[in-house]
Amino acid sequence: MRELFRGDAEALALLRRLETGEIDSAEFEPAFGALLGIEDCDGLTERLFSGLRPDEDMIEAVRAAQAAGIRTGLISNSWGLGIYDRAPIDMFDAAVISGEVGLHKPNPEIYLLACERLGVSPADAVFVDDLRENCAGAEGVGMTALLHRDSGETIAKLEELLGGLTLQPH
Repeated sequence: MRELFRGDAEALALLRRLETGEIDSAEFEPAFGALLGIEDCDGLTERLFSGLRPDEDMIEAVRAAQAAGIRTGLISNSWGLGIYDRAPIDMFDAAVISGEVGLHKPNPEIYLLACERLGVSPADAVFVDDLRENCAGAEGVGMTALLHRDSGETIAKLEELLGGLTLQPH
């Protein structure tokens, strides 16, 4: 799937249309399934995300940051709005979901909108993401970006950036 998005312009364009809410999962699934060579496309989006589980360490770090008075936000590229039914997005002070706002990462406007909703300047914001291109987009508007690969490492870097604030039990 990753290789398809990296090497096939049609696949990436289809994903971007889904992320920005231009199309919904019902339109995306058969078109994307055809590119993957999959015949049974019913519920494809849900199946792709079925193994996804919340990262409890990162959730606790967000809660600890909030308890310390730090505003927190979520910027997410949507694969259809139904995937957020099981996500703890209401725990954030602000959430910007691409399919709701018609923007997607790494476009600069989505980061600026998140900062506006949080009431912070990009220079005062730290962005965490698992894709380099999204981190580069955040850095492009002046945010500090952390490439997330491991919760312990990411939390330790956040603690450093936040002046030694403890975000996880040590």
